[in-house]
Amino acid sequence: MKNINMKKIGIALFAILVLIQFIRPERNGSWEKSENDISLAINVPSDVYQILQTSCYDCHSNHTTYPWYTNIQPIGLWMQHHVDEGKEELNFSEFKTYKPKRQKHKLEEIAEQVNEYEMPLSSYTLIHKNAVLTPEQNVALVSWAKQEFDKIVIPVEAK
Repeated sequence: MKNINMKKIGIALFAILVLIQFIRPERNGSWEKSENDISLAINVPSDVYQILQTSCYDCHSNHTTYPWYTNIQPIGLWMQHHVDEGKEELNFSEFKTYKPKRQKHKLEEIAEQVNEYEMPLSSYTLIHKNAVLTPEQNVALVSWAKQEFDKIVIPVEAK
């Protein structure tokens, strides 16, 4: 009796696994620089922009490079959820639309999280070795974020 139940459970799990392969989450497909890109809102030196593209843009922009394994569900669903959360927190492609107060706050968070080695996530850099920040890149990102933080002026009525 137990074998029959286990067999039914196994068949049901296999059927679910096969069926979820037909679920395809919407992906970031834009490769053109957005009119609201961070580089059009504040000064982003080319070396810093390259670091952002390599280590941050997959999760924090409208430009995600999807590895082959994201075509396998539920991995693809989990990855897209992760990207959606990252973009909700900070989207470099939409940075220009943020109010000055939010822009300052995001730059402050960038400096803090990069300085404390919280970003990029270790789960991301485990597979994407090129996204691991060198000590020099870390310093460059933190310095840039702090410099740009100081340049943004918040209008008096927004304080």
